[in-house]
Amino acid sequence: MQPQSAPVDDQREAVIKVRGLRNQFGTQVVHDNLDMDVWRGEVLGVVGGSGTGKSVMLRTIVGLNKPAAGSIEVLGVDVLNGSEQDRKSVEQRWGVAFQDGALFSSLTVLQNVMAPMREHLKMSHGLMKALGELKISLAGLPPLACGKFPSELSGGMRKRAALARALAMDPEIVFLDEPTAGLDPVGAAAYDDLIGELQRSLGLTVFMVTHDLDSLYAICDRIAVLAEKRVLVDGPIEMMTDVDHPWVQEYFTGPRARAAQVKGLGKG
Repeated sequence: MQPQSAPVDDQREAVIKVRGLRNQFGTQVVHDNLDMDVWRGEVLGVVGGSGTGKSVMLRTIVGLNKPAAGSIEVLGVDVLNGSEQDRKSVEQRWGVAFQDGALFSSLTVLQNVMAPMREHLKMSHGLMKALGELKISLAGLPPLACGKFPSELSGGMRKRAALARALAMDPEIVFLDEPTAGLDPVGAAAYDDLIGELQRSLGLTVFMVTHDLDSLYAICDRIAVLAEKRVLVDGPIEMMTDVDHPWVQEYFTGPRARAAQVKGLGKG
């Protein structure tokens, strides 16, 4: 089927523009001629079946994977072909929280959060420490967490620590890779609430790779479905049930989807 998109408000600003993207590993083509826009201030949920390259897409946008073809523009900067100075500058305007946290195991939570500041900012240790503690608090962790090592944290606390580090540089865009994976339902709901609150209070744009239907209904403004090596459809979640595609139908109209919809309506 042909890619489908919801009508676009001409007043919205695309902070991420992906055009003609091709990701390939050997003979395996993951994405081919993929186009995607992410609008300022939205929470975009990126979904798709196993092997559709959701995390590959995220890693490609943030520069951890070099595509075989295509263009990527983030906040007006060509991140594939721009100058090194331009790329470094725009990298300071986004934050990334990976699925496993990707925290430095030999550093405390506070030291992990301060790491991007040490690399990019010229400020006193005392100011960095104060800012780090603020970010940790914003991520919903208690002050005692500052001095703990990743191995001493629960899975949920590690995810919040990773989020605190992603917020370290006051980013405009936050990338989240499966943020609620491995969390119990209560912990996942609390994390969703935290992301929604931070997005509203800080004016963030959130690019969230997820398979969690509860998250899609709770906090996402728009959904992008990866299938057939491209963005098959994008739009509000209410639009997904009308898409004539087997995976989309199964995912968004099955029993789990109906239960998630009830939860989402309950929150409203």
